[in-house]
Amino acid sequence: MDSFPDMDSFNLENASLNVSNNGATSLATSSSSTSSRYENQKRRDWNTFGQYLKNHRPPLSLSMCSGAHVLEFLRYLDQFGKTKVHTLNCPFYGLPNPPAPCPCPLRQAWGSLDALIGRLRAAFEENGGKPEANPFGTRAVRLYLREVRDLQSKARGISYEKKKRKRPLANQTPTLPVPPPPPSAI
Repeated sequence: MDSFPDMDSFNLENASLNVSNNGATSLATSSSSTSSRYENQKRRDWNTFGQYLKNHRPPLSLSMCSGAHVLEFLRYLDQFGKTKVHTLNCPFYGLPNPPAPCPCPLRQAWGSLDALIGRLRAAFEENGGKPEANPFGTRAVRLYLREVRDLQSKARGISYEKKKRKRPLANQTPTLPVPPPPPSAI
């Protein structure tokens, strides 16, 4: 069942242990000043998920982690959310800008969860996991994200529109303006 190493042997901090022929070891790290904001966030997310697995009762190794554990992690993160999600019986359900405060819960925004899963999915594979065993890409996780998106869009009264991709310019034939006809000679 272990198709990839445990969390401890994964490259958690963008560091690797180098052993030379004479037995000396050195720790090579990539500088955070050269890492992009995305790479830094991905590393922090990966470390947070690793800490979540260590604190899980009973503690979980990454090789035993499933889509259900990822969903549990996403639900755990909801307690730190800042997005008000109105419930069905809230008088402001479906209103984009409620006129008064209400007791509805704060949750993680769908866009934040979607981006988080994308980063964790990439980090999993970059750190030795096999794509077919990636718990962040399971059907259950995709369905959960879709459900959160739909619930939040209905609660806000605003639907999320799928972004349309821009077509590359190379595939389009450029249209040149037609020059005006030359003046006729009289």
